[in-house]
Amino acid sequence: MKLIVNEIFYSLQGEGGRMGEASIFIRLSKCNLACSFCDTDFENGEEMTIEQIFSKISSFPCKWIIWTGGEPTLQLTDEYLSVFRQAGYKQAIETNGTKKTPYLIDYITCSPKLNYNNLKKLNPKVNEIRIPVKNGDFLPDIDSLPKADKYFVSPVFDGSKPNKENINYCVELVKQNPQWSLSLQMHKLIDIE
Repeated sequence: MKLIVNEIFYSLQGEGGRMGEASIFIRLSKCNLACSFCDTDFENGEEMTIEQIFSKISSFPCKWIIWTGGEPTLQLTDEYLSVFRQAGYKQAIETNGTKKTPYLIDYITCSPKLNYNNLKKLNPKVNEIRIPVKNGDFLPDIDSLPKADKYFVSPVFDGSKPNKENINYCVELVKQNPQWSLSLQMHKLIDIE
């Protein structure tokens, strides 16, 4: 059992509904989208066995794994997830929503980037929707999205720097659409991984 891993690190969740919580990030390689604002080198990675991943994360005092990418659903299956679950880990995923999420995920963040039409069929219920937004982007109708506990707009940054125009636009979107909340990328603001 091997996964192609871009990086593994221990930090705080920087955005969304679990912002500020200690988490182990396992960033998988590969993505089926090529978003212009993506801040991840998802093309490169190292093949790692489950045992190698366990060895890397075992020193961290946290039991929350965030599977991210790239697009983790391109590699992740319930077979892999069950190994970590049996070891006592809770598992979250950050997905673009273009593929069905494995069943054994405890917390789903769906961050759609393009077409919203198929999302409800693939994942009818998620914990949060977090949509990256640039100035002028449209906000989809909530009814077109999977049912979620929280809906976030996340202003697209310029690399690691805030983009004031995008932030101001998102603030106005939330004020006009109060069922949405603002999610800033705290990890970039306080300069942590």
